[in-house]
Amino acid sequence: MILRRVGLACLVAALAVGCAAPPPRTVTPAERDVLRAEVAATERAFAKSMADRDHGEFTAFLSEEAVFFSGPTPLRGKAAVAAGWKRFFERKDAPFSWEPEKVEVLDSGTLALSSGPVRDRAGKLVGTFTSVWRLEAPGTWRIVLDKGDDACECRQP
Repeated sequence: MILRRVGLACLVAALAVGCAAPPPRTVTPAERDVLRAEVAATERAFAKSMADRDHGEFTAFLSEEAVFFSGPTPLRGKAAVAAGWKRFFERKDAPFSWEPEKVEVLDSGTLALSSGPVRDRAGKLVGTFTSVWRLEAPGTWRIVLDKGDDACECRQP
């Protein structure tokens, strides 16, 4: 019985070592610049789906695991986010617009953050957004986390 336990423990340990993920690859600075540009372009296309009033296209940018902080309770999952944001696509004109101002990518090249201004229909700054994008397939970035905040008139020294 003891030999069986030891044998089983060795097998589990061997499998754990053999199945461990390899260390993440670090992208070069040039690759990181390309990835930043990809994420910025993806964020702009995501925003364009709102401007074009294309809810289906908007939904295509959502990861299955997406979490949006769009009210008192986070919307969890692609279906919930799509349903929760459907109301923003009902009128002829978009209620707001956004664009990436800053984009940063992890050294692994698999996760990125974008942030920038949110403007109302008249172009007035009303908030900022922060989105986290995950590379889910080569060249396919999908949004996993999103949060907007009201604009503040912060004083710069």
